[in-house]
Amino acid sequence: MDFDLWWLILVPVLFGLGWIAARVDVRQMLSEHRKLPDSYFRGLNFLLNEEPDRAIDAFIEVAKLDPETVELHFALGSLFRRRGELERAIRVHQNLLQRNDLPDNQRDQALLELAQDYLKAGMLDRAEDGFERLKSTRFAAEALRALIRIYEAEHDWPKAIAAVNTLQGLVDQPMPFAVHYYCEQAGAALAQTPPDLDAAHRALDTATRLAGMDVDAADAAARPGTAPGRVRVALLQARLAALEGDVRAERTFLQHVVSESPDFAGMAAPALIANYRKDGNPADALALLQDVYARYPSQDLFDAIFQGLNADRGVGAAWVFARQALKKRPSLLGLDRLLQAQLQRPLGEAPERGADERDEWISDEDAALVRSLINRHTQRLGRYACRACGFRAKRFYWQCPGCNAWETYLPKRLEELEGS
Repeated sequence: MDFDLWWLILVPVLFGLGWIAARVDVRQMLSEHRKLPDSYFRGLNFLLNEEPDRAIDAFIEVAKLDPETVELHFALGSLFRRRGELERAIRVHQNLLQRNDLPDNQRDQALLELAQDYLKAGMLDRAEDGFERLKSTRFAAEALRALIRIYEAEHDWPKAIAAVNTLQGLVDQPMPFAVHYYCEQAGAALAQTPPDLDAAHRALDTATRLAGMDVDAADAAARPGTAPGRVRVALLQARLAALEGDVRAERTFLQHVVSESPDFAGMAAPALIANYRKDGNPADALALLQDVYARYPSQDLFDAIFQGLNADRGVGAAWVFARQALKKRPSLLGLDRLLQAQLQRPLGEAPERGADERDEWISDEDAALVRSLINRHTQRLGRYACRACGFRAKRFYWQCPGCNAWETYLPKRLEELEGS
């Protein structure tokens, strides 16, 4: 009986305590909710709806009401930077760094954000200083990657090499584009007057190792570098050998490009023809290149063969080659070369016979008219294009001058890319 009485008393008491606790939790939640301004929730809503401009305006109101919200200031600074308001982003992050009560981890984060603001604003000296100060923090890897971008933009290759070496000590990942830093050094040494051959040798020795060219070709999968990197190293090695008068070594490097990376054969072809010409055998080079062209056609290789035939066997031979190539792979750029041969021939000269007895010149008036009509299109279609940003250029680049990305140009002209 006593047990039943206590049970009847205990149940209402427990119910009452639960009701009081729930009321306290609800009041606390409501209290915390009231501490957050409506602007905060409006800002979140704008962010979710991908309206960063309106989100910034809303968060500015919150920051004015509660200047102690560090995370909100970080978000606000990032939004300013995304919107291109770099002065405001810089001011937000500078204000954070001036706070004496900011913990070290948040101070480092503020410095990182400020350095990124400077980098986007093109203030490279200030950005470099900020990232340098972060090399001993938890943001070291991110700072080093940014420093590498800065050194690339400034063409400060020794600093870029040092930064890459430091970064490789922090992260376990390959850095295939480092080979280009040494190639840039080698190219600069060869361009001096007189060329600094010793400096070029030192740079290319390291580039050869980084590109994996010292690894047996049968074990190509083990090579640490990239195909474009190896092509660039071989082309520079050939150029160095030519300056030293080593005809055999130059030929070996150029033939390596043609055989190992036939897509890049057009870049090695002019030098290879000139190399064989030193021995009086340009026909051997032209035969080799025509065989490669039959299997790996490219506009650059077509052009090199055309010019080589024109120089060594005359405009008639160049015309026949262009005519036959056009029949298999029609192109405006090839047609332009065909018409060039037509207009450059000596008066009364006829094309070589044998390949196609029906080949005949068209009238010079017609050739000049057609060439003038297609000239504007060949000017446009004869450019290279970056696969990353679309930047178009008359010459081939290993590093895009538009977005600074490495190896984003293919050894193909725009007409070839659009037709593929």
